[in-house]
Amino acid sequence: MAKSCFQVNIGAFDQFIEDVKNDPEKAKVTFKTTTEWQGGAVSKTTARNFVLHTDEPTSLGGTDSAADPVELLLASIATCFSIGFVTHAAKRGIDFSDLIIETEGDLDLRGYFGLDRSVRPGYTNIRYKVKVKSDASIEQLEELRQLAHELSPMIETVTNGVGITGSVEKI
Repeated sequence: MAKSCFQVNIGAFDQFIEDVKNDPEKAKVTFKTTTEWQGGAVSKTTARNFVLHTDEPTSLGGTDSAADPVELLLASIATCFSIGFVTHAAKRGIDFSDLIIETEGDLDLRGYFGLDRSVRPGYTNIRYKVKVKSDASIEQLEELRQLAHELSPMIETVTNGVGITGSVEKI
């Protein structure tokens, strides 16, 4: 089957928006994952009924058997953006046959290694490039890019930050 933006279930999407308009409490959701260490640098994360594995490259002590967590962050940004781009395109009657998002992030590993406390352990810059095969104008595609960027929960969270708390318990 050929790819199309119109494969997104806009009816379900619009119905959920109507439900939220009628009851704003329905907009408040909590997502949950459970991560289990598997040994070495490998972990298994369960999100609903889906399983993700992570590992580190061999240079960072892993076995390079799966994506690294910082790569998963880039993937989270790109996939969240992709969903927004496709959904807003479909809602505007714009279709395309291919969408590729290339995402890169810069890290200075001295922060992660604890070698220099003035160097942050996280990304210092993240950038993406959207490649679209479409009959739409570049202006329409740029408008979609801006909208998907502005409304992406992942981009907003990474850009503006969010408080994170933690605790530990013995099992």
